[in-house]
Amino acid sequence: MEWYQYPVQDIWKAMESRPEGLDETAVQERLEQYGPNRLQEAKRKSVLAMVLGQFKDFMIIVLLAAAFISGILGDIADTIAIVLIVLLNAILGFVQEYRAEKAMQALRHLAVAHCRVLRGGRVADISADNLVPGDVVLLEAGDVVPADLRLVVANALKIEEASLTGESVPSDKATEPLPEDNLPLGDRSNMAFKSTHVTFGKGRGVVIATGMQTELGRIASLLEVPEVQTPLQKRLAELGRKLAFLVLVICVVVFLFGLWRGEQPITMLLTAISLAVAAIPEALPSLVSISLAIGARRMARKKALVRNLPAVETLGSVTYICTDKTGTLTENKMTVEMIFADERVLDKNQWAGQTLSAREQDLLIGMALNNNVSIGKDNEVNGDPTEVALYRMAHSVGFDKENLEQQFLPVAEIPFDSDRKCMTTIHKDGNGYRVLTKGAADVLLQQAKTGSGLEGFSQEYEKLLGNGLRVLGFAQKFLDELPVKIDPASIEKDLAFIGLAGIIDPPREEVKAAIAECTGAGIRPVMITGDHPLTAHNIGERLGMVGPGAAVLTGTDLSGMSSEELKQKVPQVQIYARVSPEQKLHIVSALQANNQFVAMTGDGVNDAPSLKRSDIGVAMGITGTEVSKEAADLILLDDNYATIVKAVRSGRRIYDNIRKFIKYAMTGNTGEIWLIFLAPFFNLPIPLLPIHILWINLVTDGLPGLALAAEPAEHNIMQRPPRHPKESVFAGGMGYHIIWVGLLLGSVSIATQALFIHQDNWQTMVFTVLCFSQMGHVFAIRSDYASLFKQGLFSNAPLFWAVMFTLGLQLAVIYVPFLQPVFHTRPLSLKELGIAFALSSIVFFAVEIEKALRRARNK
Repeated sequence: MEWYQYPVQDIWKAMESRPEGLDETAVQERLEQYGPNRLQEAKRKSVLAMVLGQFKDFMIIVLLAAAFISGILGDIADTIAIVLIVLLNAILGFVQEYRAEKAMQALRHLAVAHCRVLRGGRVADISADNLVPGDVVLLEAGDVVPADLRLVVANALKIEEASLTGESVPSDKATEPLPEDNLPLGDRSNMAFKSTHVTFGKGRGVVIATGMQTELGRIASLLEVPEVQTPLQKRLAELGRKLAFLVLVICVVVFLFGLWRGEQPITMLLTAISLAVAAIPEALPSLVSISLAIGARRMARKKALVRNLPAVETLGSVTYICTDKTGTLTENKMTVEMIFADERVLDKNQWAGQTLSAREQDLLIGMALNNNVSIGKDNEVNGDPTEVALYRMAHSVGFDKENLEQQFLPVAEIPFDSDRKCMTTIHKDGNGYRVLTKGAADVLLQQAKTGSGLEGFSQEYEKLLGNGLRVLGFAQKFLDELPVKIDPASIEKDLAFIGLAGIIDPPREEVKAAIAECTGAGIRPVMITGDHPLTAHNIGERLGMVGPGAAVLTGTDLSGMSSEELKQKVPQVQIYARVSPEQKLHIVSALQANNQFVAMTGDGVNDAPSLKRSDIGVAMGITGTEVSKEAADLILLDDNYATIVKAVRSGRRIYDNIRKFIKYAMTGNTGEIWLIFLAPFFNLPIPLLPIHILWINLVTDGLPGLALAAEPAEHNIMQRPPRHPKESVFAGGMGYHIIWVGLLLGSVSIATQALFIHQDNWQTMVFTVLCFSQMGHVFAIRSDYASLFKQGLFSNAPLFWAVMFTLGLQLAVIYVPFLQPVFHTRPLSLKELGIAFALSSIVFFAVEIEKALRRARNK
C-alpha cells in the first residue's frame, strides 16, 4: 500500500506519530535510525585515479609507443609533438570526468537549510537535515518542501513540481486518499515532494521519507549509471585496435622480408620501425580535439553550449531526439487558446475586432476580475500561470482589471479550495452585487442552474478537453444584498453558467520546422513528458510529430511492461505522458537496446538520470535546474528545440571532416607501405630512408590534415539518414578508397623510382613525388561528390594556405643547402621538378574521376 492510498487518520498510526508532532526522544531515536535528511554522496574517484584513467585508452598507448620509437630514431621534435598531443587529450578527458562528478553535488545543494515543524505541540524552526520520518511539517507560499510528505491539511495549497514531474502548472493539493495503484507522481495530489516549491496557500504534512529514500534521493541514485561512450569514442577505439594489429604485422613482415633479400639488419629494423610510426596517424587525436573545439565554438554562437567535447560529434549520429514538452517544444507560458460563451468558439486569433455578446462580455469580465494577479515593476504580471493567462487574454481585448475594479469594486473573496475546485469574488455592481465564480468546468456545470444552454456547454467542454486543453468554467449571479455569512454554501449556489476558457501552453512557432528538418534527416523526434496524455498528443499533433489517433504511452502503461516488452514497443511510440524519472530512464535504455543513438533533452531534476544515461544529454539553459545542467553534455542557452537541429548539422559536419582526415592520412600511410613493400619485387632498392618516411608523415599529416577541420558542410548534409550506430569508420567505400588510392600512390612512386634509378637524385624524386601526391589527394577528398573545380580552391582557405606552406617546406628540404645533408636530398632541376608535379597529379585526377563516376551513378 502506497502512502497516497492511506486515509489521514491511518497515517498517524503507520508513522507512529501524532498531530502535535514527535517529542525530542523520538526524534533522536529516529535520527540515529534513518540518518540525516540529506543526499548521500557516492564514493568518488580521486583526482589521481581520474588522471591515470586517461592513459588507459589503447590508441593513447600506441601513440606513446610511437613517441618512444621516434625518440630512439633521434626525432625529438616528433616525440615532443606526440607527447603534447597525448597530454592535451588527457587534460580534456580529466576535465570532462571531473565536471561530470559535480552532478551529484548539485543535487545535494537542493536541500533546504531550514523548515518549520511541530514538535511536542510547539512550532520550531529547525535545520532540514534534522527532519525525521513522522515529523509534522508546516508549509506556506514561498517554502521549499524539505522532505517527502503525506499531506494532512491543505488550504488552497498549490505546489510547483515541474522540476520533478514535468507538469507545466502548479499542482492543486488535497488530503483525501487515492485508491489507484501505481499513480504517477504528478497525480499524487495528497503528497508533497522534497525540493518542490509551495506557490499558494498553506498546508501541513507528515514526513514519510527523508534523504535518499525520497523521490529526489531515488533520482540521485539513478545518476550513478555508467557513462555512455560516444560514437566517436567507440569508432576511434576500434580504429586504434586495427592500427595496432597493422603496426605489428608491418614491423614483422618488412623486417623479415628485408633480411631475406640480404639487407643490413639495422637498416631494416629502422625502416620497419619508421613504417610502423608512419602507419599511425598521430595527428588524429589532435585533429579530433581541434575539430570538436571549433565545432563547440560555432555552436556556442548558435546558443548551444558544449560541456563535453565528444558530444559535439555525437549529435551527428543521433537517430532519436527525446524531449520534454514544457519550455522546449512549448513556450512555457500558459495561454488562453479559445473561449466559448454564446454558442460560438472564438480562438485567440479571432478576439480582436469582434462584436461581443452580453454573455461573452460577462465571461471576459469574469476573467479580468476573478484572479489574484498583481502588476509589478515594468508592468510585469505576477501570479499563478493560469490566472496570468486569463488576465492577459481579457486585457488584450480591452477588459482591463484596474479599470473594471473601479466600476465593480471588490468587496469579498472566497479563495480557491481543492475540495470545491473553484474560487469566487464578489463585486459591487450598481445597487447590488455581482458574484463571479471560476473553477473546474465539470464541477461548475453540475452546480449551475438548469437551462441557459448547459447542454451546449457540456458538449463544448468535452470537445475542448479532447483537444488537450485545460478547461476552466465561469459562472455568475446577482444579489440585491449580501448574506450575513459569506461562505461557499450561501454564495456558490444558483449560479448561471456563462462560459468556458480553454488554456494550453502553446508550441513554439519555430519548433514545427525544426521537427520537419529532423524527420527529413532521418531523426525521429519523441516527446517524453509528465503532463496529461491529451495535452501531450495535442502539442505533438500541432508540431507535426504525430498524426491524429497516434498512440500515447502513459506511465501506468509502462509500469506494467517488462524490459523486453518495452524494447519491442518503443519503435512504434513517439509520445509518452505521465512518466516517472525511472521510466524516462527505461525508455532511453530501450531505445539504446534497439541500437539507436539517443539525444535526451530536459530541464528538471527528474530529467537528470536520463540526461546522463542517454548518448547525449541536452539541458535547458534558461529554465534548467543546476542538476540537469551538470548531468548534460550540451546546454541550450535559448531553451529552443530548433537549436538542437543546428547542433545536429554541426555534429554531422564535424564527423564528416574527421572521416576526411582519416581517409587522407590512412591513404598516404598506405601508399608509403605499398612503396616500401613492393619496390623489392621490382628488383629496386628500398626507396626511402627512415628520415624521409618520418618527414612525410609529420609534414603531410600536419597542417593540411588539421586544416580539413575547417571544411564547410556538404550541401546534402541534412537530407541523408543518420549513420548506422554500428557503422565502421571505414564505411561508405572509404576502406576501398584507402586501399586503391594508396596502391596508386605507391605505384606512381615506384614508377618514379624506376624512371630515375640511374640518376643520383632518384631518391629525392621519389621523396618529392610522394609528398606532392598527398597534397593533390587532400584537395581531391574535400568532398565525396563535388569536384574541386566546382568547390573552388579558396572555399577552404586554411587548407589552401596549409598546402602552400607544406609545399614550401618540401622545397626547402630539397634546395636549402644545410638541410640537404640532414634529409639526404639533392637539388632537382626545373624540368625534374615539373615532372615531379606532373606525376604527383595522377592521384588527384584519379580521385576526381572516382567522384565523377559516383555523381553519375547517383543521378
